[in-house]
Amino acid sequence: MEIQYPPRKESLNRILEAMDAAEQADIPVVAVQHKMPEDAPIFAEGSAGFVLHPQIEERLRPDTKRITKQFASVYDDTDFAEWCQQHDINTVTITGYMNNNCVLGTAEGAEPHGMSAEVLSDATGAIHFSNEIGDVPAQRVHETIMTILHSNFAAVTTTEAWKQASTDGSAAPMSNLVESALQGKASQS
Repeated sequence: MEIQYPPRKESLNRILEAMDAAEQADIPVVAVQHKMPEDAPIFAEGSAGFVLHPQIEERLRPDTKRITKQFASVYDDTDFAEWCQQHDINTVTITGYMNNNCVLGTAEGAEPHGMSAEVLSDATGAIHFSNEIGDVPAQRVHETIMTILHSNFAAVTTTEAWKQASTDGSAAPMSNLVESALQGKASQS
């Protein structure tokens, strides 16, 4: 299930940039892995699909918070929300894969825990989908999910803009459901 959009090599480089910037700004990094049963075709614990990319793994420090999750949201059935409270963290910046599952679930899951979410659009990725309902290319999946997230669940920005904001202490701007709906209506008129 290799990421198709943005191209995996480009999005991986943005993830690594964000990790490096977080380290320089003394922002905690949390490594999250999705675990499926041993016989699953993907993400089976101990399989090649479960391990972190070597360039990500080598950036992690011994004190890095690591989470293994079974559901889309990092908040479900983990200690992540409590860990954030203990460390006085109120905003989570999401990078990684995949937009349609972990990114979407975690961004949507932040608000009930009193958290805000940011998503780095160029440090995430999507895959092509095809099923009984239709076919959707990865670029459309990515753009649609980023637009939906930005309308209500997360401030969606680029890695470069986030790095600048983390340096100067500003927050990434976020739209809202009403503004997004009104702009959508106007764009279709």
